[in-house]
This record gives sequence, structure tokens and C-alpha cells, in this order.
Amino acid sequence: MDALDVARWQFGVTTVYHFLFVPLTIGLSVLVAVLQTMWHRTGNERYLKLTKFYGKLFLINFAMGVVTGIVQEFQFGMNWSDYSRFVGDIFGAPLAIEALVAFFLESTFIGLWIFGWDRLPKRLHLAAIWAAAIGTNLSAYFILAANSFMQNPVGFRINPDSGRAELTDFFAVLTNKVALVTFPHTLAGSFLVAGSLVVTVGLWHVMRNSGSADTGAYRFATKFGSWVVLVSSALVVLTGDIQGKIMTEVQPMKMAAAEGLYTTESPASFSVLTVGSLDGSREVFALKIPYLLSFLGTGDPHGTVQGINDLQAQYASQYGPGNYAPIIPVTYWSFRFMIGFGLAAAAIALLVLWSQRKGRTPTSRWLLRAGLVMPVLPLLANSFGWIFTEMGRQPWIVFGEMLTRDGVSRSVSLTEVLTSFTAFTLIYATLAVIEFKLLVRYARAGVPDLTPEPADDDTDDAERPLAFAY
Repeated sequence: MDALDVARWQFGVTTVYHFLFVPLTIGLSVLVAVLQTMWHRTGNERYLKLTKFYGKLFLINFAMGVVTGIVQEFQFGMNWSDYSRFVGDIFGAPLAIEALVAFFLESTFIGLWIFGWDRLPKRLHLAAIWAAAIGTNLSAYFILAANSFMQNPVGFRINPDSGRAELTDFFAVLTNKVALVTFPHTLAGSFLVAGSLVVTVGLWHVMRNSGSADTGAYRFATKFGSWVVLVSSALVVLTGDIQGKIMTEVQPMKMAAAEGLYTTESPASFSVLTVGSLDGSREVFALKIPYLLSFLGTGDPHGTVQGINDLQAQYASQYGPGNYAPIIPVTYWSFRFMIGFGLAAAAIALLVLWSQRKGRTPTSRWLLRAGLVMPVLPLLANSFGWIFTEMGRQPWIVFGEMLTRDGVSRSVSLTEVLTSFTAFTLIYATLAVIEFKLLVRYARAGVPDLTPEPADDDTDDAERPLAFAY
């Protein structure tokens, strides 16, 4: 083990942990805005209760996401200074815009939304949550644009004197074909997570408190969340299909590694299960679906998909001696776990809708247990999706331009990286416990009581201090 190995583990752990909060924040911000819009248009009190209820869960998650996200930027300077030096002129631009525009937009309007209840006009207050949701989604796009440059470098040139990548076309970076397809795929995955949380909390209250006055609100939330899960699942499949074709075009090795495809095939079969040799150089056993991989990768059932061994020979000739294949078991299984966990969440959403058909109240303990684990499934799907995306790019940190081993900080020792890795992991584990307990505590509490408190006639409304609405 050396500093490079630990630095990679640290970035992987902190990134995956941070991304546990990101999709829920992205999806829930929009769903809360939709619920408030429904209350604004109908005046139905149950939509207001659901807005404040899920809004509270959104704010808890948003706060944790901000805390864990800050650490990410420090790692670029501490553990990956050579990478930052090489690509900072390009990578820093979308991240700077994300911080200066998108993040401050969402933070400002979330503040107005929190403290603006009963103070701002209803339309302005509604606009505040929509502006926060838009800012959240803009943040995602700029970050994905930066990451997409690592997958498919565009809009740059290499300065022969400094050896650094320099930005020549910022618009090309923002309209990178990888970013354009990754963004809707990520949004769909985020709504899958948010919808699952809405379903879980609503279902728990429907089954445990079926006789309460707020049962109607919980039943609506359960159905609303289930439909969000089903629609977003369909969008995940659609955008994932497009993304697979783009991936085959710009990163053929990643597609080959995802399928354990060692030799070039035309037509190529989709691998349901593949067992490779210990050295990862050939296939030992495979269970396949004919023609499917060719269609997924090229759009043509008879299309050609390049294999790992052929691409390895091509890259060795193009870039010099070395191993240019990622760790095949990691890419192969992370790709399947991503698909499997996402489909499992959609299946549970279907069962939840079926259990409530024609006004029925679900009673199955197995359904309740499935519902309780439901939010974890799309979270795992999103996490394995990012593991596949980043590990499938290896050994490149910037595909075709810089190897991961060349991006690590040369002056940081193994002990220093190991110390920071241990500290961050312990802190993140503590934050995970706090996040879980807060979400469970407020989810169990249920929707708020909207009975107005007695007014104090001696206090003018303009003189009242700002109050945290939650």
C-alpha cells in the first residue's frame, strides 16, 4: 500500500458518502416545491402539512450534504495537487460557477423559504422554494460538467511550455455530450431516491396510524411517491440507454469492462453472468442474451462492440506500455448492482400501489418491511452507478490525457494521507448516525399540527423576530 492507494480510497469513500445526500436533496427539493404548489392552487390543508413535513426532512438532508461536500474540494489540493495543477484551469471553472451562482442561489432562497412562512406573500414564498430547487439542479449540472471533462476531455489544449491543460472553449465543456446525457440520468436517479423516501414514510404512517385524522394525507403521499418512483425508473432506463451508447463511443473500454467482454464481437451478447480468469484476461463461463449488448452500445442489434483485449492492445500502441483495463469484477458487478437495486425499488412501488387499489389499506408485514428498506435501494443504485463511472475510467484520471498515478500529490506521505483518511471516515460515520437518527425522529413525528397559536395583541407583526418554521 502506498499514498496513491490510500488517496484513491479516501476520495472514493468521501465521494460515495457525500453522494448519499445529493440525490435526495435534488429530488426532494422539487417534490416539496410541487407539494407547496398544489397547496397554493387548491388551498387543501393536507398539501400544506405534507410540504412542511417533507420540507423538514429535505432541510436535514441539505445541511448534511453541504457539510460533507466541502471536504471534497480540499482533497484536490491535499492529495491530488498534480491533477489540480494539470487541469485546474478547466476543472475549476464550472466548480467556481457552481459555488458562486448555483449554490448561493439555493442557499439564499432556502433561507427565505425557511423564515418566510407567514411573512412573505404566498406567491413569493412559493417562488423561493422553486428558486432553491432550480439552484440545486444547476449545482448538479455544473459539477457533472466538470466530471464529464474527466470522462471525455473537450474544449482545451495542452500548453507545450507548462504541460498544463488550458481552457479554450468553455461552452464546449458545458455542452460536453457526456454531461448532456449524464445530467438527466442523474436527475432521474435522484427522483427515484426522493420518491422512495416519500413512499416509505407515508406507507409507515398509513399502516401504523390508519385511523388518524391525517391518514388521507399519508395515503396521498404514498401514491404520489410511488408514481414518482415508477416514472423516474422509466426515465433512468431511457437515459441510461442513451448514456450507454455515448459511453461506447467515447470510452469503449468502460463498456467492455461493464460486460466482461474480452474479445470484439459483432453482434455482441449482453452478459447476465460472466466468470473470468484470475488474471482478468479471458472469459471462463458466461450466460448471455444474444444481440442485446450490440443494441445497447450502438443502437444496432448487429453492431460491433470492441473487447477488452483488443482495446488493451490498441491503447498500449497509442499511449505506451501499461495496463489500460479497469478492475473487471468491480466494473462488471457495480454495473449490475446499479440496475438491480433500481429495478427492485420500482417493483416495491408497484406493490405499494397495488396494495392501495380501490381505497384498500395495506396490512402485509412483508410489504411494510420492503417499504422500510425501499429508500436504501436507489441510494445503493446511485452509489454503484458512480463507482462504475469512476472505476470504469481507470487507469485514467482524465481519459487519454493523464493517468491516475500521475495526479497524486508527490509531497504528501502515506502517513499523512492515512491520518486524514481515518479522521474523515470517523467523522463521516458520526454524521451518518446523526443523519439517520434525525430523519427517523422527524419522520415518525408525522405531519405538523397547523392549529394557529393565540396571537399576542401587544406585539406588532413587523417587530416579531424571525422564527425558524421547523
